[in-house]
Amino acid sequence: MADSRDENVTWLTQEAYDRLKAEYEYLSGPGRVDIAKKIEAAREEGDLKENGGYHAAKDEQGKIEARIFHLRQTLDSAKVGEAPTAEGIVGPGMTVTIRFQGDEEEVTFLLASREELGAPIDVYSPKSPLGAAINGKKIGEKATYSMPNGRQNTVEILEAVPYVGN
Repeated sequence: MADSRDENVTWLTQEAYDRLKAEYEYLSGPGRVDIAKKIEAAREEGDLKENGGYHAAKDEQGKIEARIFHLRQTLDSAKVGEAPTAEGIVGPGMTVTIRFQGDEEEVTFLLASREELGAPIDVYSPKSPLGAAINGKKIGEKATYSMPNGRQNTVEILEAVPYVGN
C-alpha cells in the first residue's frame, strides 16, 4: 500500500477529482473534435505559412493535448479522500504553519496537489521545493530547501494538522 508521502500519489477531494474528470472527458471528446474543426476550417483558408488562424489553432491543439496528458496522469495517480497522516507530521492534506529563519512572521498553508486550488487558504504542492523539504518533518524540526534563485532558505515547522476546510 502506498504511503501518504508517496510522491506518485495525488490526494484529491471528491470535488476536485470530479471536476478534473469532467474536464478530461470534455477535452478528450468534444474538445478534440472542436479543435480539429478549427484546424480544418483554417486549413481551407489557403497558404499555411502565413495563416495565423491555422497556427493559432495548432498551438491551441498542443495545449489541449498537454492538458489531457496531465489530467490523465493526475487521475491515474489520484486517491480520493484525505491522506492518512498523523497530526504533528507534515504530509499531503495537512494545514502547515512554518516560520522562515530570521523572520518572526508565521505562514500557514495547505500542503496538497495544485489541483486543490479552490481551497480558502494558500496551497503548496508536496512536489514544490518547500513542500518536498518539509514533507515528513515533525513539529519543531527545521528544513532547508533551494529557492528558484539558487539561494537556500530554512524554515521551522510550527504546526501540522489535518485540513478541515473552511
